[in-house]
Amino acid sequence: MAQPYELPKFYVPYPARINPHLEATRAHSRAWAYEMDMIDVPQQGKAIWDAHDYDSHDYGLLCAYTHPDATGPALDLVTDWYVWVFYFDDHFLEVYKKTQDMAGAKAYLDRLPLFMPLDGVITEEPHNPVERGLADLWTRTVPSMSMDWRRRFTGTTEALLAESLWELNNISAGRLANPIEYVEMRRKVGGAPWSANLVEYAVNAQVPPEVSASRPMQVLSDTFSDAVHLRNDLFSYQREVEKEGELNNGVLVIERFLGCTPQQAADKVNDILTSRLLQFESTALTEVPPLLEEHALGPQAWLDVMNYVKGLQDWQSGGHEWHLRSSRYMNDGGKAATSQLGGPAGLGTSAARIATSIISTMPYRLRSHGNLPYRVVGPTALPDIYMPYDLRMSPHESKAREHMMEWSERMGLLDGLVWDAGKLEAHDLALCAAAIDSDATPEQLNITTGWLTWGTYADDYYPIVFGRTRDMASAKATNARLSQLMPVDGEATPDPVTPLERSLQDLWQRTAGPMTVPARKTFRAAIDTMIDSWLWELANQFQNRIPDPVDYIEMRRRTFGSDLTMALCRLAHGRTVPPAIYKTRPIRALENSAADYACLLNDLFSYQKEIQFEGEIHNGVLVVQNFLNCDQTEAIAMVNALMTARMKQFEHIVAVELPALFDDYDLDDEARRTLTGYADELKYWMSGILNWHRGCHRYEEADLWRHALPQGPKGLGTSAARIPSSHQLRRQPVAHAQRLDGAL
Repeated sequence: MAQPYELPKFYVPYPARINPHLEATRAHSRAWAYEMDMIDVPQQGKAIWDAHDYDSHDYGLLCAYTHPDATGPALDLVTDWYVWVFYFDDHFLEVYKKTQDMAGAKAYLDRLPLFMPLDGVITEEPHNPVERGLADLWTRTVPSMSMDWRRRFTGTTEALLAESLWELNNISAGRLANPIEYVEMRRKVGGAPWSANLVEYAVNAQVPPEVSASRPMQVLSDTFSDAVHLRNDLFSYQREVEKEGELNNGVLVIERFLGCTPQQAADKVNDILTSRLLQFESTALTEVPPLLEEHALGPQAWLDVMNYVKGLQDWQSGGHEWHLRSSRYMNDGGKAATSQLGGPAGLGTSAARIATSIISTMPYRLRSHGNLPYRVVGPTALPDIYMPYDLRMSPHESKAREHMMEWSERMGLLDGLVWDAGKLEAHDLALCAAAIDSDATPEQLNITTGWLTWGTYADDYYPIVFGRTRDMASAKATNARLSQLMPVDGEATPDPVTPLERSLQDLWQRTAGPMTVPARKTFRAAIDTMIDSWLWELANQFQNRIPDPVDYIEMRRRTFGSDLTMALCRLAHGRTVPPAIYKTRPIRALENSAADYACLLNDLFSYQKEIQFEGEIHNGVLVVQNFLNCDQTEAIAMVNALMTARMKQFEHIVAVELPALFDDYDLDDEARRTLTGYADELKYWMSGILNWHRGCHRYEEADLWRHALPQGPKGLGTSAARIPSSHQLRRQPVAHAQRLDGAL
C-alpha cells in the first residue's frame, strides 16, 4: 500500500544511543510475554498477538533506545511494562473498540486499579493477560519507589486506561475531536506521562516531592508527552486511519480541521511536535534551575532532576529511531531510517541528523524571540462570532456600577498609576458581572463585580509595575503577600500596604467569611493559580518570547481568571455533588472548552490594545501568526475557528456526555439539577463575556487613544513614547512608594 504522505523532517536534537543489554532484554521480555499468555493465546475468541507480531514490534529495541543507560534488570522491567501497555492497547482495540462494547469496556477498565494498590499486597485474582501482567509488574516495581511516585504513576496509568473510553465513545459516535481537545486528551490516553514516570525508575532518579507538582515539572512531562504522541501519530496514520478506521490521530484531526491534504496536515503536526520540543528545552534551561533554587534543594535533588531531564531527552531520540525501524509503523519497511538521514544507514547514524534538525527549526526560533513591540496593527476586523446561547442581565446592574466606582475609589485603585476614574468607567465591569451572575442579590452582584474589577486591575498592574522594571523578585514577593492575605483557617495576615492588597483583603473577607475551610482552600487555590500565571507572562515578556501555542492555550485559562470565576460558581452548590465529579473528564472538558472560548474571544477584541498599545506578546492571534507564519487576517480566522470548535464541543458535552456521566455515577436528581445548572451558568458566562466585550470601552481604537498616557504623536513607533518610565512611576504618592521590597 502506498504511503499517504512523505514523513516530514523531524527535529531530533540529541543522538540516539542504544543500551548494551538489548539482546538479554529481548530474550527476557519475550519469555515474560509468553508467561503472561500474551502470545498465541486468543482472548474472547480474538487473536491479539502471535510470535511474528511480537518479534516484529521489537519492544526490546524500543526500550534499549529510549533507556540507553538503564541497568540490565531495570531495562528488563521497563521493557515488560511496555510490552504490557502495547498489549493492552491492541487487546482493547480487538475486544472492545472494534465491537464497540461500551459496557464490557467499562467493567474491564474498572477492575484494573485493583492491581495497583498504593500500599499492601494485591488481593484480587487476575483473569486475563492484562490483569496478570499488571499484577506482576506492580509487585516488582513499587518496592523501590516512593509513595509520591506511586501516586503519580497510579494516576497516569489510570488515566491511560480510563480515558480509552473517550476514544471508544468518539469511534462509536463517528466524532472527530478539535485540535485543542485532541492534544489535551491524547496526553491522557496516549500513555506518555506514564512513560515519563517510568523514566524515573529507569535512571534511578525520582523527582523530589517538593517540586513534582510544580508548573515547570508538569510542563516537562506535558511537552515530552505531546512530542511522543504527535510523533507516533505521524508514523501510525496509515495503520490507524486507513487500515483500522481510527479517528483519534493528530494528522487526521488537523487534516479535517484545516481542510487540507494529509501531507499538509502531517507537516503541520510536525511543526507542533517541534514547538513542543523547543518548549521542553526552554523550560529545562530557564525554569527548572530557579525552581530548584527556590526550594533550596540539595545536590542529590539537583542531580536527580537533571538525570530525569536527560532521561526524557534520551527517550525522544530513542523513540524516534524505533519508529523508523518497527514494523508497527509507516516507515517503508524500516527504510525510513536511511531516507530520513540522507546518508548511511545503521545504528549510531542518528547523530548526523542533529545539525539539519537545528538549522530547520531556526526560523521558528527567531520568530518566537523577534517580536517587535508596540508596532501599529490598526483596528481588528472582527469575524462573525458563534454564540448559541441567550443573554440574561441582572436588574441590579446600575447599582453595582455605582458601588464599583465608590469601592474602587475607597480602595485606592484610581490614583492614576494603573487606572483612573475614566478608565474604570470605560471598562464597565458591572456590565460583565450583571450578565454572568444575573440571579445574584445586590450584595452578591457587588462582590462579583468587585472580583472582576480586582482581577482586571491586577492584570493591568503586573506588566506596568513589574514588567517595565523587569523586577521578577518583587513580583514573586507580591504574590506571596497576596496569598497570605487570604487566610483559610484563622492564620495571621500582614497589614495591606497597597491598593492591590487592600482591595483583595476586603473581597476575601466578604467572600470567604461564610465559607467552610475546605471551600476556602479551593477558592484560594483558584486565586493563587491566577496570580502565579502572571509570573509566567512576565518571564516570557522579559525574554521577548512568544509562547508555544499549546502552552499558551493552557496557561491562558489561568491568566484570564477562568478558575476564579468558575470556582465561585462551583462553591455555590458544592454540597450537592460529590467532589470527585468535578474532577471527571466531562466536567473538566466542559470547563476548559468554555474557558478557551472566552479567552480566545478576549484575544480577538484585545489584539490592537495589547500589541500596539501595550507591547504585549500574550495574545492568541499573535501566537497563531508566529506559529503558522501567516498574516493577521489568517490568524484571526484561525482563532475564530478554534473558538467555534470549542463552543461546539461544549454543546456536545452538554447534550451527550453530561447525561452519560449522570448515569455512570448514578447521581441523584439533586446532583443532576446542580450540574445542569452549572452548565447553564457557563452558558451565561460565555454569552455575558461576549456582551461585555461588545459593550465596554476597553478595546475600541478611539478609546485606546483617549486613555493612552501621556498623550503624544500618533504613527508607526510612537506608541512606545506613551509608556510611563520608571521615573514617572516613582513619582506616585508616598503611599504607593511603599511597595513590597522596593519594587519601585
